[in-house]
Amino acid sequence: MAPKNLLKRLDLTTLQLFIAVYEEGTLTRAADREAIAVSAASKRLLELEQAVGSTLFQRTARGMTLTPAGETLLHHARLVMRGIENIGIELAGYASGVRGYVRMMANLSAIVEFLPEDLRAFLALNEQVKIDLEERPSAGVVEAVADSLVDLGICAGETDARGLHTVHYRHDELCVVMRQDHPLAGRARIAFADTLESDHVGLHSASSINARTHAAARACGKPLKLRIHVPGFDAVCRMVQAGMGVGVLPANVYGIMGRPLGLAAVMLSDEWAKRELVLVVRDEAVLSPVARALYDHLRTVEADAASNVH
Repeated sequence: MAPKNLLKRLDLTTLQLFIAVYEEGTLTRAADREAIAVSAASKRLLELEQAVGSTLFQRTARGMTLTPAGETLLHHARLVMRGIENIGIELAGYASGVRGYVRMMANLSAIVEFLPEDLRAFLALNEQVKIDLEERPSAGVVEAVADSLVDLGICAGETDARGLHTVHYRHDELCVVMRQDHPLAGRARIAFADTLESDHVGLHSASSINARTHAAARACGKPLKLRIHVPGFDAVCRMVQAGMGVGVLPANVYGIMGRPLGLAAVMLSDEWAKRELVLVVRDEAVLSPVARALYDHLRTVEADAASNVH
């Protein structure tokens, strides 16, 4: 079907119902969620399939699962619904004096280590800009940028960017945090291999630090004695403080969270402990003026800070 004809036959209620069927797994539950009679919901779904010219769901005894055509429509339907939500958010912002709106997503390291000061500096010069910031693991950041759910993202440099445009944002370096009475405390630097006799407190499995530490342990031919997984840096520090083991954190995070708890830190000598964070966008050319301004600010903050020091 031609795009113009399809546009005339789609409506937001049907797209929202389509998403609900996917998420609920059955037409009955989706209809109940959307407050639509099952017969009306079934009619809408049939008309949607006729409009796109493809079967969207496989009907099985267990419920309804997407066909390849359905998966494609789901991607675009979610973009449409997210766009509608953003229209409301942005227009409400303009009514209250906001003059620009930027959606961004970043990994935990960027949010804790650098973004508070970097965004404060940007907003000091752009007081009427509103920023919607969400935390995701690096792979999730890339996925959100690729799906146009956010304007820009920040992720670990080694993350597969899926062909998106990336530029340098910041460098950081990892250290091992431990109690002051730990046998390794007091050293200037240690190799990660030296920590493998100790229990470890690890970040969640989707984090880049978790991936790096497990890869490093495998390279040493030794198991990582992971005693517990926790969701964030603050939890790592508290578990270390409680004697659950040692943890690997960015050095800047130790200064913010670990040092106030009385923990010790030793820098890692391994090359993989030196990391890069990158900005990722779909296309610089299509960024809105305010998103482009934030993008340009973030990609120069590290160089600006270095020049001010010297």
